[in-house]
Amino acid sequence: MVEITPSQRVWKAFKRNKIAFAGLVFIFISVLIAALGYLIMPDSTPLANNMAIQLSTKKPGTTFTLLRFRESKPVDTVNIFYKLLFGQPSFYKDFPITDYYFKKDSIYVSEYIGKEDKPEKMAFSIYEVATGNKLEDNHISKAAEVNYKQLIDRIVAQQIVKKTYWLGADFYGRDLLSRLILGARVSLAVGVMAVIISLLLGISIGASAGYFGGWIDASLSWVMNILWALPALLLVIAISFALGKGLWQIFIAVGLSMWVEVARLVRGQVLGLKQVEFIEAARAMGFSNARIIRRHILPNIIGPILVLASSNFASAILLEAGLSFLGFGAQPPMPTWGSMIKEHFGYIIMNSAYLAVLPGLAIMLMVYAFNLVTVGLRDAFDIKSESTNI
Repeated sequence: MVEITPSQRVWKAFKRNKIAFAGLVFIFISVLIAALGYLIMPDSTPLANNMAIQLSTKKPGTTFTLLRFRESKPVDTVNIFYKLLFGQPSFYKDFPITDYYFKKDSIYVSEYIGKEDKPEKMAFSIYEVATGNKLEDNHISKAAEVNYKQLIDRIVAQQIVKKTYWLGADFYGRDLLSRLILGARVSLAVGVMAVIISLLLGISIGASAGYFGGWIDASLSWVMNILWALPALLLVIAISFALGKGLWQIFIAVGLSMWVEVARLVRGQVLGLKQVEFIEAARAMGFSNARIIRRHILPNIIGPILVLASSNFASAILLEAGLSFLGFGAQPPMPTWGSMIKEHFGYIIMNSAYLAVLPGLAIMLMVYAFNLVTVGLRDAFDIKSESTNI
């Protein structure tokens, strides 16, 4: 019989917990969607900030006809890697219409200005709509050279489109689904960076305090106890005030607020391990303290650290959402789930509750998924319960 490794045993135990495994699958799908981001979003413009004020607070599943005006300034087509990270600037300006027809050198449209308002009739130059440039009246010879049939075909094929807002449009007429996907990228990025910062600080400080003891332990424990007494949100706000508003400031602020929990856990684990026989043997062999901590102690406490890291990931998402709601997070127009709730919580009583409920539901599902994974990891790393199950 082939003997399985500890990591294989943990993975096998984790997979048996169907609910925890479902949470991990949900997280994986969310990470994949957030990573693809602009490549799959209906609105691939930078920060999903393409506005159409006439479509403000439209219901999910609503479809509109848009006349797309070519931008007068040249817009470059970016490569796929740039688009993946930052989006593709739009070549057009969207103009909602209800119907249209062409006559001579003009396109006549009925502008959509509201469900209960009568559409407003307007006319635009075919040349201007198709090219983004104005054809001056005194350029008679140039006007005669324009192939209007070709321009009309281009407009009908490329610039009159139907767009469905699958999750509706926000207060500014922006696609809510696109902004939710981009908000997932922000929340997950904050979680990853905050967990990395908290693990680096927490493991270093906690291992030092637990292993060396004495005045080092007393000093570091005093700092940990002081910070432990402060509410996490207030500590993050204080750090944000010191660093300023922005995304990278949130990474640092949330990470610095969560390392104490990691340090306390690591310190306790190291205190229990540093006197066991194999650690005494490592000292007798002349290994350095850094090697003993890195190669002999930390691998034996990786289970509790991973469990806490998963729990802290959920906490980081909640902290980021709270900061964004209070206005200390990433600044508009960058979409975050917390800022989306802040912008639209007043619509809960105005027949547009989905504007605040959908980002709130996204936060709830993501945090719940990480909590399920945390419980699954805790059970999988419980060696005694695992042996009884076998």
